[in-house]
Amino acid sequence: MSSDHQLPSTDSPGMQSQTTEGKTRNLGNILQEFGQTCQLTQNELQKVIVGQSSVIRQILAAIFTKGHCLLEGVPGLAKTLMVSTVARILDVRFKRIQFTPDLMPSDIIGTNVLDEDAQGRRNFRFVEGPVFTNILLADEINRTPPKTQSALLQAMQEREITVGQSTYSLPEPFFVIATQNPIEQEGTYPLPEAQLDRFMFNIKIDYPTLEEEERILFATTRGESIEVRKILNGRLILNMQKLVSSVAVSQYIIQYVARLVRATRPKDISSPDFIKDLVDWGAGPRAGQYLIHGGKALAAMEGRFSVAVEDIQNVAIPVLRHRISTNFQAQAEGMSNEDIIKKLIATVERPQIDKFEKK
Repeated sequence: MSSDHQLPSTDSPGMQSQTTEGKTRNLGNILQEFGQTCQLTQNELQKVIVGQSSVIRQILAAIFTKGHCLLEGVPGLAKTLMVSTVARILDVRFKRIQFTPDLMPSDIIGTNVLDEDAQGRRNFRFVEGPVFTNILLADEINRTPPKTQSALLQAMQEREITVGQSTYSLPEPFFVIATQNPIEQEGTYPLPEAQLDRFMFNIKIDYPTLEEEERILFATTRGESIEVRKILNGRLILNMQKLVSSVAVSQYIIQYVARLVRATRPKDISSPDFIKDLVDWGAGPRAGQYLIHGGKALAAMEGRFSVAVEDIQNVAIPVLRHRISTNFQAQAEGMSNEDIIKKLIATVERPQIDKFEKK
């Protein structure tokens, strides 16, 4: 699929004038084409990135639902290369900021400078910072103090920034993909909970398998550059975001998501005993929103019309792992956030579907 090909819009006048059967058939074709595009994008990315297929799908799911990602992994796992390659394939503007202890907020959002024209008149002119892009890579975001970290809060939530008395809109689409090293503690500043909550997914990047590592060594030591094709562009990404948002979510799924999120809160009467024992505080309503958005993305990427419980369960760990705070008892028992979420998925019952009786 070339970048000049536009996905049909599900809200076009022609689509609205067709019968229900015609709408279903056309929507099926659109979703099928969407799934093929996602697979093509993933194939191009895996020319450069060996393995990590689930990580790639989660990043794409976040992009197609206007979400931001936090990538965690030890150095050398190609986190930066993965993000820059995604930007090349999507054919959007890309900027990278290396977060350091001396980084200032103005280094991210920009600043006003005093200009003097030919007549000697002086005026302030705003110089845009690197945040004015489509994909912003915040590399090692936890190596800068909270004052600078907070410069991204408004951009991530409202997709705009304020300098002085002026507010500037960011280009669309806009995503923040941040990285951090989970094992490095000296000279780092853990992200505040409010900022962690802005990230749709917290994605853990693990070591490659033996076979994958052999392929990495073979491919990266030959001195050959790998070219990737441009599959999408900004306009197509916006169309695909609209398509994903139109995926149906039943009341049954809404009830399941609400039960799952509320079960993470130790003070909620519906939470299991192990949550009350091992968790200090659980997820807020934004977690439920992101569970549904992530489920919609997975359903659309597989060409399905509606979200299934399995879609919610597949995104539960990256959505919830940074929204649950475990206590000392959990650490003493060797229970990680991922272990608790897996146990929670196995514990929370699915809502009962009402059966219609014949009269």
